[in-house]
Amino acid sequence: MYAVAIDFETANELRTSACSIGVAWIDRGRVVATEEHLIRPRELRFNPFNSKIHGIHADDVAEAPEFPEVWALLEERMRGRLVLAHNASFDLSVLRHTLADYGMAAPVCSYLCTVILARRAWPELTAHKLNVLAAHLGIALEHHRAGSDAEACGRIALAAAGALGLERLGQIAEATGIVPGELRADGYSACKAGRTPPKRRAAGGLVTLERS
Repeated sequence: MYAVAIDFETANELRTSACSIGVAWIDRGRVVATEEHLIRPRELRFNPFNSKIHGIHADDVAEAPEFPEVWALLEERMRGRLVLAHNASFDLSVLRHTLADYGMAAPVCSYLCTVILARRAWPELTAHKLNVLAAHLGIALEHHRAGSDAEACGRIALAAAGALGLERLGQIAEATGIVPGELRADGYSACKAGRTPPKRRAAGGLVTLERS
């Protein structure tokens, strides 16, 4: 299945203040490419708390493109792909609000929250934060760098599918009871944990974590 993992960093508390986006492209069970783009928010106001987390300041994005220019590089390539995000309610909210702020239409797509997926795959873990899962799975992570976070998100999804004995990411909803979220022209629906999952199948699926 073709999928894409995304991650946003924001300049302040507003969902319209994206200052960086990371994107990891997943083809046939592998992360094949990762990219990261700085974004100049419409309002160039950085909260020191946010900057302390991700290390991005106003000077870093002063000459960066605004969101519509960055989105133009990504939108067509994202069409038809399953979107993945860790704590998807945040990243998809940033996407929706930023698009709306610029008067742009949201893409029509399905998406999965990898926090919900990780809870299904590794219920024995006491926490399912991105850095905790990356450490558990041996995934390299430069936390709060959008590109690194997006790649880790994609690799966690692939590892979770493998742990659940699945061959494809497209099998996750049926196998786990997770209800994918949807972006539509007329709104959205959130990704939900859904019903109690069926008995877990043995691991050993064909999903792989190797780079191409």
